[in-house]
Amino acid sequence: MRPDLFPEPYLRQLRELREHARPFSAQEAEAELAHALARPLGDVFRSFDNEPFAAASIAQVHHAALPDGKDVIVKIRRPHMRERIDGDMRILVAVARLAGTAIPSLRRLQLERLAREIWTNLRRETDLLQEARNIRRFCEAYKQRNDVYVPEAIEALCRESILVQVLSHGRSIEDPAVVQDGPRIAGVLVDFYLEQLLKSGLFHGDPHPGNLFLMEDGRICFHDFGLVGNLDRTTRRNLGLFLQAFVQQDAGWMLDAAIKLSRIDRTADRALFAPGIEEILSDYSSLPLKDWSIADAFLRVMRLGDGAHVAMPYNLMVLVRALFLIEGCLRRLDPDFNVLDNLIANGEAAIADTLGGRPERAAMTRLKTELALSAQDLPALLASLLHRAHQYGKEPALGLRIAHSEEIERRLDRRAGLLALALLSAGLLVASALLAQVNAGPHVLGMPAAALIGFALAIWLCLRVARLARSLWQG
Repeated sequence: MRPDLFPEPYLRQLRELREHARPFSAQEAEAELAHALARPLGDVFRSFDNEPFAAASIAQVHHAALPDGKDVIVKIRRPHMRERIDGDMRILVAVARLAGTAIPSLRRLQLERLAREIWTNLRRETDLLQEARNIRRFCEAYKQRNDVYVPEAIEALCRESILVQVLSHGRSIEDPAVVQDGPRIAGVLVDFYLEQLLKSGLFHGDPHPGNLFLMEDGRICFHDFGLVGNLDRTTRRNLGLFLQAFVQQDAGWMLDAAIKLSRIDRTADRALFAPGIEEILSDYSSLPLKDWSIADAFLRVMRLGDGAHVAMPYNLMVLVRALFLIEGCLRRLDPDFNVLDNLIANGEAAIADTLGGRPERAAMTRLKTELALSAQDLPALLASLLHRAHQYGKEPALGLRIAHSEEIERRLDRRAGLLALALLSAGLLVASALLAQVNAGPHVLGMPAAALIGFALAIWLCLRVARLARSLWQG
């Protein structure tokens, strides 16, 4: 996947290892099927091809047909795969624990925790029933796209060690005939991954050429959903910020985005990382745009400070892997493919949808984006402030108590509530004015909707403050 790192003869041998692993015997395959399905194969399949047409490290794949004539593939996990993984990982966990005990300097790397996380993820990736569920989620999430295809899984026949999926046909994206259409395919891949990463959050974590092929109608078919990542809304927003900061070459913003992504310890000294971010951006500024790599930038940020204050959540680890693989596919499909230009051209709508505003290239990009995010968070902030104001109406903020003077205590409570509402209305007016100036988001009556809502709430609160102040004065 990295033709820039190894010569072609090495790459050819590595591709052989990836695509042509040694299959296990037909007898073992049939025994695994009969055990998983708990019934004779003739009751499940009209026909079953004993010879696999593909084999990989985890499973091998056979052709078959269902009783209704539908052609399917049957993916069978290698016998005793789980037992081998568990045995190897127990050894690795023990070695990691011993290394952490014997060498104190390694404790900060949390080797045992890392080994256990790898163990958990390996078990997840080798669960073919979970893969069937992942396929269903992808089919539902991206059914509206006409340039991508995911073959449906027959979940009723799927087990932890068996996956039955509709058969599809096509050419490998490494086929010379397909590479002629490389630039178009590369554009579709970029657009699809931007939708996965920034809009839905559900993404294919293993997009190497063995899992992608081009169908006769021009659609890209995805296979192997054992490794799938999920990005929640907050992570998608922060990823959008990181991409914008990278494109804008803004070191401070890029560091802030990395911290928000939980990749850098929030309590760590920023001075430890700021020079490293500057160096990363300086190195990229001297490279041709087609050689820029978002995956490499992520990885270099992770390595800042020798990794002492940087944590990599599992889904971001899957993300970096997927980015490296997809960038390798893009360079193979189109050696001159410019990732940065395509990110700016095709990613604008996706980033805008995630961040709640249209990204700009001007100097005010960061301010406008942050204000747009603040506008999205405004309802929750208002609810929190109103809740606090309500609390102040029942309980004085400083816990003031005057013995045997309920009337004075009641007046102090009302004044505390009045002060909180006054401060809230003033803050709303300032925030709404800023939002109106930024002019971001949907508009109503020629004004940004968020600003209009803010002004309306501020006016309502001002009127309420006036009524409360009048009642207090009269009382």
